Amino acid sequence: MSQTLSAPAVTTAAVSNTAVTTVAPATAEKAANPLASALRPLVLDVAAPLAGYYLLHSAFGMSEFAALAWSGAVPAVRTTLGLLRERKLNLWASMMLGVNVVGLALTTVTGDARLMLAKDGAVSATIALAILASVLLGRPLMSSALMPFLTRGDRARSDAWHRLAAGRAAGSRSFRRHERLFSTIWGTALLTECVARVVGAFTLPVSTMAWLSTVFLVGAIAAGSVLGQIAADPMEKLVRAEAARPTDC
Repeated sequence: MSQTLSAPAVTTAAVSNTAVTTVAPATAEKAANPLASALRPLVLDVAAPLAGYYLLHSAFGMSEFAALAWSGAVPAVRTTLGLLRERKLNLWASMMLGVNVVGLALTTVTGDARLMLAKDGAVSATIALAILASVLLGRPLMSSALMPFLTRGDRARSDAWHRLAAGRAAGSRSFRRHERLFSTIWGTALLTECVARVVGAFTLPVSTMAWLSTVFLVGAIAAGSVLGQIAADPMEKLVRAEAARPTDC
């Protein structure tokens, strides 16, 4: 005899005059999307503070100081929670928090156009130094930004990435070396952009630097993207090879 309830389905069968009841869940739990999991920290720690700053400063007319302070709330909370809950520093959140703190400290630099141009270089330097410091700490900051592009939301590739990064795969040593190289390339590119911006701010006409600073930034991003392939291509091959390997059940 069987009976259907509104929650899980309950089936009762008589076996040797004994009632045996089995409960089956109505729906299997949906596995988390690896691409969404990889992108979530970037959205929360980088995109949200940046969007918040521009929205508050440009759309709502807040002062630069107030917009920086409020947009820094998300990375500040996430950094604190990471330290309290996991006893671990959230690198992306702490980097954005550092950028906001530097920006707040430099908002007092007013009245001199050259100093205002150099101020943007100091913010870029904060990001560059945070990336380079993460390499020295053994936790390359740019890896979480690269992971979605190499794993492409594929569960097997995502698992392979984590095994390689954790040192649990044959190619881990090579993977981690290229992982550090990738962040070093990006950190160096951004730091070079910062130096060029500061030098240009005090040696070139202000009217020239008003547009050239943007060229410097675009050039740094292009250099990081192109040169970063030196490390990204071998990492992708290692991820593909590891994902194709049979794993123990």
